[in-house]
This record gives sequence, structure tokens and C-alpha cells, in this order.
Amino acid sequence: MTSPQQPEPSTDSDRVFRSPAGMAGGAVLLGLIAWIVVDAVVRGEGRTPWLALAGALLAVPVVVAFTFRPAVFAGEDRIRIRNPFRTIVLPWGSVADVRASYSSEIFTQDGSKYQLWAIPVSLRKRKAAARRQAQAAYDDPHGTTSVHADVSDAKSRIAPADQTIADLRELAERRSSAAEAQGAPQIRWAYEVLAPAVAGAVLLAVLLATG
Repeated sequence: MTSPQQPEPSTDSDRVFRSPAGMAGGAVLLGLIAWIVVDAVVRGEGRTPWLALAGALLAVPVVVAFTFRPAVFAGEDRIRIRNPFRTIVLPWGSVADVRASYSSEIFTQDGSKYQLWAIPVSLRKRKAAARRQAQAAYDDPHGTTSVHADVSDAKSRIAPADQTIADLRELAERRSSAAEAQGAPQIRWAYEVLAPAVAGAVLLAVLLATG
């Protein structure tokens, strides 16, 4: 269900999840765009500077949307999912499941599904975790390791995205019946990203059409 209400801001108690690799890639892309635009403005002739500026107006919001914007804020009462072009607020009572297959996804009681862009699944890390689990089973085939074994060592045998999803699933199950965690999903489009991107696309199309 779509609601015009503004999502609640994160609090100090929220757990925040982002993709460091995605943010690093975004910084590189923004640097490349800046270099191209400056070069076009300084050395370009005729319509070239305007085309570069229009292209940047289109590209920068899109790059920011897919690299810096994605984040997941998990609080005691709800989860706020900031995806490239939408922000979804789900009270834990409305969450049916949280899964990670080829991507991280959250399902609501009404059957809706939302992707968690800020928690990308790495098949390479998942395979590495599987190898560590197989090695641990080989080293201790009868499960005789002490119950006091280091928990952090056990978590190291799980891919980071899978561990995060497991933590979110546990939080959803624990808080699903809490009175404070009830309510309907709220969805808001990220017009602050969409508006400049659309403006850049229109300006670029006009410049190309009138060239």
C-alpha cells in the first residue's frame, strides 16, 4: 500500500546497513563524471559543454541513487528500506519473511516483496563461507567442539549478507507481535532523485534533437 506520509527518521538505536563496495564504486563514477564535465567545459566547443552538463544532470542522480542512497535502517519497531528510487517503511508486524537467494528480499503479510539494495548477495563470499563450513566439518566430524567455542568463529563461516539477513529475520520474528511494531507499510518515491534525473534526460533529448 502506498502512503504519502514521510518515513520516520532513523534513531540512534537503529542498526544501519550499507554497501561499502557500492559506495566506493559510486565515488569512482562521480569522479569520472566530474573529470569529463570539467574537460568538456574547459576544452569543448559549441554545444559540447551543454551536452556534458545535461548528461551530468542525468547521470549524477542515477549514480547516487544506486550507490550512495541504498541503506537499511533496522529499529525495534520497524525497518526502513531506502532503495534507489523508493523508501519503504515496514513495521515488523507486517513482515512475513526475510530471505537471501541471489538478492536480499523482504516479504510482507499481504504478499508484497521488496529488494534490499543495501545488502547485496556475493556468491563468491557465499562459496568461501561454504568452504569454511566444509573444512570445519572435516576438522570436527563428530561435533565434539566445546559449547564454549568462539561464536565469532562460527559467524565467520557464514557469508556476510546471509548473516545480516539471519539477524533481520530474528529481529522480525522477535518483534512481530509487539504492539509498537504494528501498522501498514508506507512507501514514498524518491522525487529528490527522480526530478533532476528526468530534467537532465529532457534537456539532453532537446539538445540532441535540435543539434
